[in-house]
Amino acid sequence: MLTKKYWQDKDVALLVGKTLRTGVLCAMGITIVGALIYLFHNAGGKPEYHVFKGADLSLRHLPGILTGVTHFDGMAIIQLGVVILIATPVVRVMLSAIGFLIEKDYMYVFITLLVLSIIIGNMLAGLGG
Repeated sequence: MLTKKYWQDKDVALLVGKTLRTGVLCAMGITIVGALIYLFHNAGGKPEYHVFKGADLSLRHLPGILTGVTHFDGMAIIQLGVVILIATPVVRVMLSAIGFLIEKDYMYVFITLLVLSIIIGNMLAGLGG
């Protein structure tokens, strides 16, 4: 599997495409399940639109989201779907870097890792804000 013949351009493109489709479909399915659970638990409630209320603090960090998912909290499951949706293109860039590395195309490995570091740096810088 880690041979240059296996990782030809067509194979990498197919793997990247399949990764994007799978990630988006998984995120969509998880979000729909979370929405259904949320609606089931909050069906009788009256929505209040006077004041914007953001997500709970527990839903702003991955450990809190995972804890909520284990308790079948609808909002936590929706957040997990969003996390998977955000992680999908990051995984795509990682797979591209691996493919370029196996092909020994070092210029594209450098460019891809630069893009990956920019994406991750921006995500980490946004956590504090």
